[in-house]
Amino acid sequence: MKIKITEQDDKKLAFTLEDADVSFANAMRRVMLVEVPTLAVEWVDFHENTSAMYDEVIAHRLGLIPITFDPKMYNLIEECVCEGKGCSQCQVYFVVDKKGPCVIYSGDMKSTDETVKPVDPGFPIVELLEGQNLKFDAIAQLGKGEAHIKWQASIAAYKYAKNNDTKFNFVVETVSGLEPAYIIQKAAEIIEAKGEEFKEQLKEVKSS
Repeated sequence: MKIKITEQDDKKLAFTLEDADVSFANAMRRVMLVEVPTLAVEWVDFHENTSAMYDEVIAHRLGLIPITFDPKMYNLIEECVCEGKGCSQCQVYFVVDKKGPCVIYSGDMKSTDETVKPVDPGFPIVELLEGQNLKFDAIAQLGKGEAHIKWQASIAAYKYAKNNDTKFNFVVETVSGLEPAYIIQKAAEIIEAKGEEFKEQLKEVKSS
């Protein structure tokens, strides 16, 4: 199996996968879409909201803001040493406390980890008029796109190379805080781990 990168920047990576079959290409695409963990807002505690927008709508907007982070520093909450209680190794807190008139943007979200922040500070969240206030705490945690689209890592697609059914031209575009190259590498690691897990389970079947 061979991989050749044909185009690459911060947001998109194109590569050619050779000597592979369609089942592997499909597996790569699916894992890059929904199984690579990303960070997104999961919980929001509103202390004050006198804007024209309901709490639920603001929370939904917050969840869809892609967040940049170091994947080596955070664990899935179900795999964390805190056993799901929530700690600095699996959660990040954001705080907003603003008074109108103003527009609140993603860049107004103050993080407990300065390396964790929205990928773009210019995403609008809500407009506050004179006399309106918004104050909330938000908790971001790792998740997978198969649970909710807010954790989707990328948009990934491929097509067959001309006159060759073992060669696939992939395009991977990040929609999260992860770089395309990392998403591809992590997807390969996940597929490899699945294969090892299957082999171990198969041994148990044979022994029984």
